[in-house]
Amino acid sequence: MSLSRRHVVLGLGLALAGCGAVRQSRLNPFNWFRKSEPRETIVLPKEGSDARPLVDTVLSLNVEPIPGGAVVRARGVTPTQGWWDAELVARDVDETGVLVYEFRLMPPTGQTDVNTQQSREIDVAIYISDVKLQNVREIVVQGAQNARSARR
Repeated sequence: MSLSRRHVVLGLGLALAGCGAVRQSRLNPFNWFRKSEPRETIVLPKEGSDARPLVDTVLSLNVEPIPGGAVVRARGVTPTQGWWDAELVARDVDETGVLVYEFRLMPPTGQTDVNTQQSREIDVAIYISDVKLQNVREIVVQGAQNARSARR
């Protein structure tokens, strides 16, 4: 093997060895947020004029990295069918780096059935830019009965 080939092989070996460190580092967007877990709800002062109630229960929360930011997806369950206009409403990031979203939606306009849990589940998502995520350590999605969080 010539000297230049040795250098190439050695360089590739060193580069591959460094991949393990990047895989575990905060530079890798797939490490930004871990799997969500239950969390205590956060008592926030009333803010704005959003009259929509909170979803009854937050079932799941996923933070998926994408180029330029992340998509926050949440699934909640309502007490009856027919709820609509679901949205994650952002609150200000606090001094500890916690970004809270309230899972808000409109109740049905008339009488509706209860039926199965699957028929009462609602999914909602929001995009967050890298700029907004810079100082965020934890994302919390709140419902009326519970909250879920994903931490860095």
